[in-house]
Amino acid sequence: MNEVKVYKGQGVSVQFNAARCIHAAECVHGLPVVFDPKARPWIQPGKASADEVVAVVARCPTGALQARHDDGRAAEAVPAHSELRMVADGPHHLRGDIEIRDGSGKALARETRLALCRCGASSNKPYCDNSHVASGFKDEGTCTMGEMVSVANGLLTLTLCTDGPVQCDGPVAIFDVFGEPVATVQQAWLCRCGASKNKPYCDGSHKAIGFRS
Repeated sequence: MNEVKVYKGQGVSVQFNAARCIHAAECVHGLPVVFDPKARPWIQPGKASADEVVAVVARCPTGALQARHDDGRAAEAVPAHSELRMVADGPHHLRGDIEIRDGSGKALARETRLALCRCGASSNKPYCDNSHVASGFKDEGTCTMGEMVSVANGLLTLTLCTDGPVQCDGPVAIFDVFGEPVATVQQAWLCRCGASKNKPYCDGSHKAIGFRS
């Protein structure tokens, strides 16, 4: 089980899940007085206002950081739109109202931010754990323009197909590494074995390489 540490501040606390941190450093760059890797503890929410802390926590692309009010409520609003951004040689960054399900359809987690492994090597699937670095995963984070359908707001479900792709159901806008929109879809199957020749989409390569998850 992933250990989540809690750091209390002024009306808001910060939760940190180290297993989901891939050192994007948005927190360190955004509010170094609070997030200082050289300090102990390295997170000190009391050194800034609650609004400042909440704003910087929301910049964390992996969801490793979460802000909570003193009564336990999430301090971050659920995004109105779901979006996926490809990272060169790395994971997919997703934001939105997102539910993760296993292959049988059982709900596993509800998220607003996460880094989705797409190299196939993470030990914390479906989340990225930086294994793409050691595995030598390469992908420039671009793709050909896809369909651009009109999508409404709504829940995005990510179903982890057994030994296969991630099935996305619900409205989501897909952006390349440069922040350019490449598709808006209601359904897609995303490669998570790392071998597809049609990234970010699945092309069945998981069967040929014997991907297991």
